[in-house]
Amino acid sequence: MMLKPHRLGALLLTLLALPIMPSVPALAAPVAVAGRGHTAAQISEFLIGFYGDHGPSDQDRENQVSQILKERQQVNEEVDVLLCSQEEPQDISVGPVTVAKMASVGWATVTTHWASGTTDTFTAYVRLDSNPIRLDDVICAG
Repeated sequence: MMLKPHRLGALLLTLLALPIMPSVPALAAPVAVAGRGHTAAQISEFLIGFYGDHGPSDQDRENQVSQILKERQQVNEEVDVLLCSQEEPQDISVGPVTVAKMASVGWATVTTHWASGTTDTFTAYVRLDSNPIRLDDVICAG
């Protein structure tokens, strides 16, 4: 942990305490950008194609996944971080997509179905401004 000089900490606290002015053009720009990007239908189509019935192909894993997820997979070799499992599921279904334009992200619950009759879920995230569209993050349910 790196300690910061007292003056710098006090400056940061002062800046954080300032009211945010929504009329400032620099702060209004992200709102305009957030209005563009992938729609819920486009994200749904992407996730359904990406996950298919049994999981993403090697080509999809290479070309349609964020660098963060690629690095997470290298660290967690025993678990498929894109499927939150150690095995290939029998089937995969993608739920409805939610889009948060202000956060510039869309997500859906993905359900993996197993031969034993059980299911697992995780949440797949896509940045609205990714070009080309790609999987940005996965959060496992359990």
